[in-house]
Amino acid sequence: MVFAQQSLVPAAPTIAASAYLLMDADSGEVLVEHNADQRIPPASLTKLMTSYVLSYELERGQVSNDDLVTISKNAWAQNPIFAGSSLMWIEVGKQVTLGDLHKGVVISSGNDASVAVAEYLAGSEDAFAGMMNQHAQMLGLENTHFVNSHGLPHSEHYTSARDLAKLAKAIIEFPDEYALYSEKEFLYNGIRQSNRNGLLWTDDSVDGLKTGHTSDAGYCLVTSAKRDGMRLISVVMGASSSGSRERETQKLLAYGFRYHETHHLYSAGSELIKAKVWKGANLDVPLGVRDDVYLTIPRGKSDKLDAQLNVDDVLIAPIAADQEYGELLVTLEGEEEIRIPLVALEAVEEGSIFKRLWDSIVLFFLNLIS
Repeated sequence: MVFAQQSLVPAAPTIAASAYLLMDADSGEVLVEHNADQRIPPASLTKLMTSYVLSYELERGQVSNDDLVTISKNAWAQNPIFAGSSLMWIEVGKQVTLGDLHKGVVISSGNDASVAVAEYLAGSEDAFAGMMNQHAQMLGLENTHFVNSHGLPHSEHYTSARDLAKLAKAIIEFPDEYALYSEKEFLYNGIRQSNRNGLLWTDDSVDGLKTGHTSDAGYCLVTSAKRDGMRLISVVMGASSSGSRERETQKLLAYGFRYHETHHLYSAGSELIKAKVWKGANLDVPLGVRDDVYLTIPRGKSDKLDAQLNVDDVLIAPIAADQEYGELLVTLEGEEEIRIPLVALEAVEEGSIFKRLWDSIVLFFLNLIS
Protein backbone atom coordinates (compact mmCIF):
# COMPACT_ATOMS: atom_id res chain seq x y z
CA MET A 1 0.00 0.00 0.00
CA VAL A 2 1.35 3.44 -0.98
CA PHE A 3 0.48 6.42 1.21
CA ALA A 4 0.36 9.93 -0.22
CA GLN A 5 3.03 11.98 1.50
CA GLN A 6 1.60 14.95 3.36
CA SER A 7 3.23 17.94 5.03
CA LEU A 8 1.96 17.88 8.58
CA VAL A 9 2.66 20.70 11.03
CA PRO A 10 2.16 19.52 14.61
CA ALA A 11 0.88 21.73 17.39
CA ALA A 12 3.40 24.20 18.72
CA PRO A 13 5.37 23.09 21.79
CA THR A 14 4.31 24.10 25.27
CA ILE A 15 6.56 26.89 26.46
CA ALA A 16 7.20 27.58 30.16
CA ALA A 17 6.98 31.37 30.03
CA SER A 18 4.34 34.00 30.70
CA ALA A 19 4.44 35.31 27.11
CA TYR A 20 6.25 34.30 23.95
CA LEU A 21 6.27 34.65 20.18
CA LEU A 22 8.09 33.12 17.20
CA MET A 23 8.28 35.09 13.95
CA ASP A 24 10.01 34.78 10.60
CA ALA A 25 12.32 37.78 10.25
CA ASP A 26 11.82 38.22 6.50
CA SER A 27 8.12 37.59 5.98
CA GLY A 28 6.99 38.81 9.38
CA GLU A 29 4.81 35.69 9.67
CA VAL A 30 4.03 34.80 13.29
CA LEU A 31 4.36 31.03 13.75
CA VAL A 32 3.69 30.74 17.48
CA GLU A 33 2.33 33.19 20.04
CA HIS A 34 0.96 33.29 23.59
CA ASN A 35 0.02 36.47 25.47
CA ALA A 36 1.98 38.27 22.76
CA ASP A 37 0.24 41.62 23.33
CA GLN A 38 0.32 41.54 27.13
CA ARG A 39 2.15 44.54 28.56
CA ILE A 40 5.17 43.28 30.50
CA PRO A 41 8.18 44.97 32.16
CA PRO A 42 11.03 44.61 29.65
CA ALA A 43 13.96 44.81 32.07
CA SER A 44 17.22 45.04 30.08
CA LEU A 45 15.41 44.24 26.85
CA THR A 46 14.82 48.00 26.97
CA LYS A 47 18.37 48.32 25.69
CA LEU A 48 17.23 46.90 22.35
CA MET A 49 15.49 50.22 21.73
CA THR A 50 18.43 52.21 23.12
CA SER A 51 20.67 50.38 20.67
CA TYR A 52 18.15 50.79 17.84
CA VAL A 53 17.94 54.56 18.29
CA LEU A 54 21.74 54.79 18.32
CA SER A 55 21.95 52.57 15.21
CA TYR A 56 19.39 54.79 13.49
CA GLU A 57 21.44 57.90 14.21
CA LEU A 58 24.67 56.21 13.15
CA GLU A 59 23.17 55.08 9.84
CA ARG A 60 21.90 58.61 9.15
CA GLY A 61 25.38 60.02 9.79
CA GLN A 62 24.19 62.15 12.70
CA VAL A 63 26.84 60.67 14.98
CA SER A 64 29.97 58.53 14.62
CA ASN A 65 31.37 55.58 16.55
CA ASP A 66 34.51 57.70 17.07
CA ASP A 67 32.63 60.49 18.86
CA LEU A 68 33.94 61.06 22.38
CA VAL A 69 31.31 61.12 25.11
CA THR A 70 32.06 62.74 28.47
CA ILE A 71 30.54 60.64 31.23
CA SER A 72 28.20 62.53 33.54
CA LYS A 73 27.46 61.80 37.19
CA ASN A 74 24.09 60.33 36.12
CA ALA A 75 25.87 57.82 33.84
CA TRP A 76 28.59 57.03 36.38
CA ALA A 77 28.80 53.35 37.28
CA GLN A 78 28.70 54.33 40.98
CA ASN A 79 25.31 56.04 40.61
CA PRO A 80 23.29 54.55 43.53
CA ILE A 81 20.31 53.68 41.31
CA PHE A 82 22.57 51.20 39.48
CA ALA A 83 23.53 49.28 42.63
CA GLY A 84 23.47 45.55 41.97
CA SER A 85 22.67 45.95 38.27
CA SER A 86 24.65 45.23 35.11
CA LEU A 87 27.30 47.84 34.27
CA MET A 88 30.02 48.70 31.76
CA TRP A 89 31.99 50.35 34.61
CA ILE A 90 32.48 53.80 33.11
CA GLU A 91 33.84 56.62 35.29
CA VAL A 92 32.50 60.14 35.74
CA GLY A 93 34.43 62.81 33.84
CA LYS A 94 36.17 60.32 31.54
CA GLN A 95 35.67 60.34 27.75
CA VAL A 96 34.52 57.16 26.06
CA THR A 97 33.96 56.57 22.35
CA LEU A 98 30.36 56.14 21.27
CA GLY A 99 31.35 52.83 19.66
CA ASP A 100 32.57 51.48 23.00
CA LEU A 101 29.42 52.69 24.71
CA HIS A 102 27.36 50.81 22.14
CA LYS A 103 29.27 47.64 22.98
CA GLY A 104 28.68 48.40 26.64
CA VAL A 105 24.93 48.58 26.00
CA VAL A 106 24.70 45.45 23.83
CA ILE A 107 27.39 43.10 25.19
CA SER A 108 27.82 44.19 28.82
CA SER A 109 24.16 45.27 29.15
CA GLY A 110 25.47 48.30 31.01
CA ASN A 111 22.90 50.60 32.59
CA ASP A 112 25.62 53.23 32.88
CA ALA A 113 26.46 52.97 29.17
CA SER A 114 22.77 53.27 28.30
CA VAL A 115 22.43 56.56 30.20
CA ALA A 116 25.62 57.89 28.60
CA VAL A 117 24.24 57.12 25.13
CA ALA A 118 20.89 58.66 26.03
CA GLU A 119 22.44 61.90 27.28
CA TYR A 120 24.76 62.17 24.28
CA LEU A 121 21.98 61.69 21.72
CA ALA A 122 19.21 63.69 23.36
CA GLY A 123 20.77 65.86 26.08
CA SER A 124 18.97 64.09 28.92
CA GLU A 125 17.54 60.68 29.65
CA ASP A 126 13.98 62.07 29.78
CA ALA A 127 14.40 63.56 26.30
CA PHE A 128 15.86 60.28 25.06
CA ALA A 129 12.85 58.37 26.41
CA GLY A 130 10.78 60.67 24.19
CA MET A 131 12.92 59.65 21.22
CA MET A 132 12.48 55.99 22.12
CA ASN A 133 8.70 56.39 22.19
CA GLN A 134 8.72 58.21 18.85
CA HIS A 135 10.62 55.31 17.29
CA ALA A 136 8.26 52.85 18.95
CA GLN A 137 5.35 54.64 17.29
CA MET A 138 7.07 54.66 13.89
CA LEU A 139 7.75 50.91 14.18
CA GLY A 140 4.12 50.20 15.08
CA LEU A 141 4.83 49.05 18.63
CA GLU A 142 1.32 49.34 20.04
CA ASN A 143 1.94 48.07 23.58
CA THR A 144 5.24 49.74 24.37
CA HIS A 145 6.17 52.80 26.44
CA PHE A 146 9.58 53.79 27.79
CA VAL A 147 10.58 56.10 30.61
CA ASN A 148 14.30 55.28 30.72
CA SER A 149 17.11 53.89 28.56
CA HIS A 150 18.10 50.90 30.70
CA GLY A 151 14.99 49.09 31.92
CA LEU A 152 15.08 49.46 35.68
CA PRO A 153 11.48 49.08 36.88
CA HIS A 154 8.86 51.82 36.50
CA SER A 155 5.08 51.49 36.39
CA GLU A 156 4.88 53.26 33.01
CA HIS A 157 7.74 51.31 31.43
CA TYR A 158 6.47 48.30 29.49
CA THR A 159 6.45 46.41 26.21
CA SER A 160 5.09 43.15 24.75
CA ALA A 161 6.46 40.03 23.10
CA ARG A 162 5.05 41.06 19.71
CA ASP A 163 6.55 44.53 19.95
CA LEU A 164 9.95 43.13 20.89
CA ALA A 165 9.89 40.85 17.84
CA LYS A 166 9.12 43.84 15.61
CA LEU A 167 11.92 45.80 17.24
CA ALA A 168 14.37 42.92 16.77
CA LYS A 169 13.39 42.74 13.09
CA ALA A 170 14.18 46.46 12.74
CA ILE A 171 17.55 46.07 14.47
CA ILE A 172 18.54 43.24 12.12
CA GLU A 173 18.02 45.61 9.20
CA PHE A 174 21.11 47.55 10.43
CA PRO A 175 23.67 44.77 9.72
CA ASP A 176 26.77 46.68 10.87
CA GLU A 177 25.26 47.41 14.27
CA TYR A 178 23.49 44.06 14.53
CA ALA A 179 26.89 42.37 14.36
CA LEU A 180 27.56 43.59 17.91
CA TYR A 181 24.91 41.20 19.25
CA SER A 182 26.96 38.14 18.25
CA GLU A 183 30.09 39.27 20.12
CA LYS A 184 30.64 37.02 23.13
CA GLU A 185 32.65 39.37 25.32
CA PHE A 186 33.77 42.95 25.78
CA LEU A 187 36.86 44.22 27.62
CA TYR A 188 36.68 47.74 29.03
CA ASN A 189 38.52 49.43 31.88
CA GLY A 190 40.40 46.18 32.55
CA ILE A 191 37.13 44.32 33.13
CA ARG A 192 36.18 41.51 30.76
CA GLN A 193 32.45 40.79 30.60
CA SER A 194 30.64 38.00 28.76
CA ASN A 195 27.49 38.38 26.72
CA ARG A 196 24.62 37.04 28.83
CA ASN A 197 23.03 35.29 25.84
CA GLY A 198 24.23 31.75 26.54
CA LEU A 199 22.90 30.47 23.21
CA LEU A 200 25.81 32.19 21.47
CA TRP A 201 28.02 29.42 22.91
CA THR A 202 25.69 26.46 22.33
CA ASP A 203 23.99 27.16 18.97
CA ASP A 204 26.05 28.29 15.98
CA SER A 205 22.94 29.55 14.18
CA VAL A 206 22.18 32.11 16.94
CA ASP A 207 23.71 35.55 16.41
CA GLY A 208 21.65 37.74 18.78
CA LEU A 209 19.96 39.42 20.51
CA LYS A 210 19.48 40.24 24.22
CA THR A 211 18.65 38.97 27.70
CA GLY A 212 16.78 40.69 30.50
CA HIS A 213 15.89 39.99 34.10
CA THR A 214 14.23 41.67 37.05
CA SER A 215 12.06 40.20 39.78
CA ASP A 216 8.97 41.67 38.09
CA ALA A 217 9.88 40.68 34.53
CA GLY A 218 11.33 37.26 35.26
CA TYR A 219 13.98 35.88 32.91
CA CYS A 220 13.57 37.12 29.33
CA LEU A 221 15.35 36.46 26.05
CA VAL A 222 14.97 37.84 22.54
CA THR A 223 16.83 35.65 20.05
CA SER A 224 17.51 35.50 16.34
CA ALA A 225 18.93 32.52 14.49
CA LYS A 226 19.58 31.78 10.82
CA ARG A 227 19.65 28.31 9.28
CA ASP A 228 19.83 27.53 5.56
CA GLY A 229 18.90 31.08 4.64
CA MET A 230 15.86 31.25 6.93
CA ARG A 231 15.98 33.66 9.88
CA LEU A 232 13.67 33.37 12.90
CA ILE A 233 13.10 35.71 15.82
CA SER A 234 11.91 34.32 19.14
CA VAL A 235 10.78 36.18 22.25
CA VAL A 236 10.47 34.47 25.64
CA MET A 237 9.23 36.56 28.58
CA GLY A 238 8.85 35.63 32.23
CA ALA A 239 10.77 32.35 32.33
CA SER A 240 11.82 30.95 35.70
CA SER A 241 15.61 31.00 35.22
CA SER A 242 18.38 31.85 32.76
CA GLY A 243 18.61 28.19 31.78
CA SER A 244 14.86 27.95 31.31
CA ARG A 245 14.67 30.94 28.95
CA GLU A 246 17.35 29.33 26.78
CA ARG A 247 15.68 25.90 26.75
CA GLU A 248 12.29 27.38 25.90
CA THR A 249 13.86 29.48 23.14
CA GLN A 250 15.45 26.37 21.65
CA LYS A 251 12.05 24.67 21.62
CA LEU A 252 10.57 27.53 19.62
CA LEU A 253 13.48 27.69 17.17
CA ALA A 254 13.50 23.93 16.61
CA TYR A 255 9.77 23.94 15.89
CA GLY A 256 10.01 26.86 13.49
CA PHE A 257 12.96 25.59 11.48
CA ARG A 258 11.79 21.97 11.36
CA TYR A 259 8.23 22.53 10.18
CA HIS A 260 8.36 25.77 8.19
CA GLU A 261 10.21 27.28 5.26
CA THR A 262 10.43 30.81 3.91
CA HIS A 263 10.57 31.67 0.22
CA HIS A 264 11.77 34.90 -1.36
CA LEU A 265 9.16 35.10 -4.08
CA TYR A 266 9.84 38.46 -5.72
CA SER A 267 12.41 41.23 -5.42
CA ALA A 268 11.53 44.87 -4.99
CA GLY A 269 11.68 46.76 -8.27
CA SER A 270 12.06 43.70 -10.49
CA GLU A 271 9.80 43.46 -13.54
CA LEU A 272 7.03 40.88 -13.17
CA ILE A 273 5.00 41.75 -16.25
CA LYS A 274 4.74 44.34 -19.03
CA ALA A 275 1.36 45.99 -19.43
CA LYS A 276 0.11 47.70 -22.58
CA VAL A 277 -0.17 51.49 -22.33
CA TRP A 278 -2.66 53.43 -24.43
CA LYS A 279 -1.97 57.00 -25.65
CA GLY A 280 1.58 56.84 -24.32
CA ALA A 281 5.05 57.69 -25.57
CA ASN A 282 5.91 54.02 -24.86
CA LEU A 283 3.88 51.00 -25.89
CA ASP A 284 4.05 49.35 -22.46
CA VAL A 285 5.17 49.77 -18.87
CA PRO A 286 6.91 47.29 -16.54
CA LEU A 287 5.00 46.42 -13.38
CA GLY A 288 6.43 44.96 -10.18
CA VAL A 289 6.25 45.18 -6.38
CA ARG A 290 7.50 47.93 -4.07
CA ASP A 291 9.17 45.67 -1.52
CA ASP A 292 10.69 42.21 -1.45
CA VAL A 293 7.98 39.57 -1.11
CA TYR A 294 8.61 36.72 1.33
CA LEU A 295 6.23 33.95 2.30
CA THR A 296 6.53 31.47 5.16
CA ILE A 297 4.65 28.20 4.66
CA PRO A 298 4.60 24.66 6.07
CA ARG A 299 7.71 22.81 4.95
CA GLY A 300 7.28 20.77 1.77
CA LYS A 301 4.29 22.65 0.37
CA SER A 302 6.00 25.01 -2.08
CA ASP A 303 4.67 23.03 -5.05
CA LYS A 304 1.15 23.97 -3.93
CA LEU A 305 1.79 27.71 -4.34
CA ASP A 306 0.05 29.61 -7.12
CA ALA A 307 0.62 33.23 -8.18
CA GLN A 308 -1.62 35.44 -10.32
CA LEU A 309 -0.83 38.86 -11.74
CA ASN A 310 -4.06 40.81 -12.16
CA VAL A 311 -3.46 43.96 -14.23
CA ASP A 312 -5.98 46.76 -14.68
CA ASP A 313 -7.86 46.36 -17.96
CA VAL A 314 -6.91 49.69 -19.57
CA LEU A 315 -3.81 51.72 -18.72
CA ILE A 316 -3.86 55.19 -20.24
CA ALA A 317 -0.90 57.58 -20.23
CA PRO A 318 0.38 59.47 -18.40
CA ILE A 319 1.51 56.62 -16.14
CA ALA A 320 3.08 57.64 -12.82
CA ALA A 321 5.98 55.65 -11.40
CA ASP A 322 5.02 53.77 -8.21
CA GLN A 323 1.31 54.17 -8.98
CA GLU A 324 -0.82 51.04 -8.49
CA TYR A 325 -2.09 49.36 -11.67
CA GLY A 326 -3.07 45.89 -10.48
CA GLU A 327 -2.32 43.33 -7.81
CA LEU A 328 -0.29 40.22 -7.07
CA LEU A 329 -2.25 37.36 -5.53
CA VAL A 330 -0.46 34.32 -4.06
CA THR A 331 -2.46 31.33 -2.83
CA LEU A 332 -1.54 28.06 -1.12
CA GLU A 333 -3.91 25.18 -1.81
CA GLY A 334 -6.57 27.71 -2.79
CA GLU A 335 -6.19 29.83 0.36
CA GLU A 336 -5.08 33.44 -0.05
CA GLU A 337 -1.64 34.11 1.43
CA ILE A 338 -0.57 37.41 -0.14
CA ARG A 339 -2.45 40.20 -1.91
CA ILE A 340 -0.33 43.27 -2.68
CA PRO A 341 -0.36 46.02 -5.33
CA LEU A 342 1.44 45.88 -8.66
CA VAL A 343 3.06 49.24 -9.30
CA ALA A 344 4.56 50.94 -12.33
CA LEU A 345 8.34 50.68 -12.20
CA GLU A 346 8.78 53.72 -14.43
CA ALA A 347 6.76 56.65 -15.70
CA VAL A 348 5.22 56.82 -19.18
CA GLU A 349 4.48 60.24 -20.63
CA GLU A 350 1.66 61.01 -23.03
CA GLY A 351 2.37 60.24 -26.67
CA SER A 352 2.06 62.54 -29.64
CA ILE A 353 -1.27 64.05 -30.66
CA PHE A 354 -1.51 61.51 -33.47
CA LYS A 355 -0.80 58.61 -31.08
CA ARG A 356 -3.42 59.79 -28.62
CA LEU A 357 -6.00 60.30 -31.36
CA TRP A 358 -5.34 56.90 -32.94
CA ASP A 359 -5.52 55.05 -29.62
CA SER A 360 -8.75 56.88 -28.78
CA ILE A 361 -10.29 55.59 -32.01
CA VAL A 362 -9.09 52.03 -31.35
CA LEU A 363 -10.38 52.09 -27.77
CA PHE A 364 -13.75 53.38 -28.99
CA PHE A 365 -14.22 50.44 -31.35
CA LEU A 366 -12.90 47.96 -28.80
CA ASN A 367 -15.49 49.21 -26.35
CA LEU A 368 -18.20 48.76 -28.98
CA ILE A 369 -17.07 45.19 -29.59
CA SER A 370 -16.86 44.36 -25.89
